[in-house]
Amino acid sequence: MDLFSLPNSTALVTGGTRGIGQQMALALAEAGSDIILVQRDTTNQTTKTLIESLNRKATIYTADLSNREDVTTLVPRILADGHDITILVNCAGIQRRHPSHLFPDSDWDAVLQTNLTTVFTLSRDVGRYMLTREPDSHGQRGAIINVASLVSFQGGLTVPAYAAAKGGVAQLTKALSNEWAARGVRVNAIAPGYVATEMNTALLRDEARAKSILDRIPAGRWASPEDFKGVTVFLAGRASAYVSGSVVVVDGGWMGR
Repeated sequence: MDLFSLPNSTALVTGGTRGIGQQMALALAEAGSDIILVQRDTTNQTTKTLIESLNRKATIYTADLSNREDVTTLVPRILADGHDITILVNCAGIQRRHPSHLFPDSDWDAVLQTNLTTVFTLSRDVGRYMLTREPDSHGQRGAIINVASLVSFQGGLTVPAYAAAKGGVAQLTKALSNEWAARGVRVNAIAPGYVATEMNTALLRDEARAKSILDRIPAGRWASPEDFKGVTVFLAGRASAYVSGSVVVVDGGWMGR
């Protein structure tokens, strides 16, 4: 089971206050990792408390991930405090829905900044640090896990900015892997299918659309955030030592339909 154990590791997680990101953070903590949470403010202490109940350390750093300056200063602040980041999870994301011919520039800019540019900036800055770390006994220096989407492959409806950003996340994952895998930093992504979270409230409230989605999922149900715990631990640890540049689809069989 040490293939799925993460002793002496520290994971930096964005989007960890709820939904998929929260379960990813808890999975890493359960496997032995200490967690650094990036939040807009410190009001929400739920994930931190849950991590600490597992006897792991949890630290909150505040940053507005839609603000380029905040993002640029985030990793230097964390490293200056002496944290040894061995895992990065880029899960934070926002959604904006409009017919494409009416899609406002402001929403386009917000989605691309939060969902793609921030992923690049944090991957670049954490990756730069990981490349300086001494490799472990298996030659590994770190693991980066991005959160892509089914719209990394498909276009979706009324979500052109989200589709563009998540398509970019998939390609960014591959580009970084091409440069870093040989140096012990693996970069992969998880592409969730349809998940019953707040981000999909609009879809869940549209009974006809929700039914059409459910009818296409071979597993017969929407995903829950807990469905992403196992794949997160797999991609973070030694079990996936020869996996890099992959976009792992977790969709109940949707893409195989």
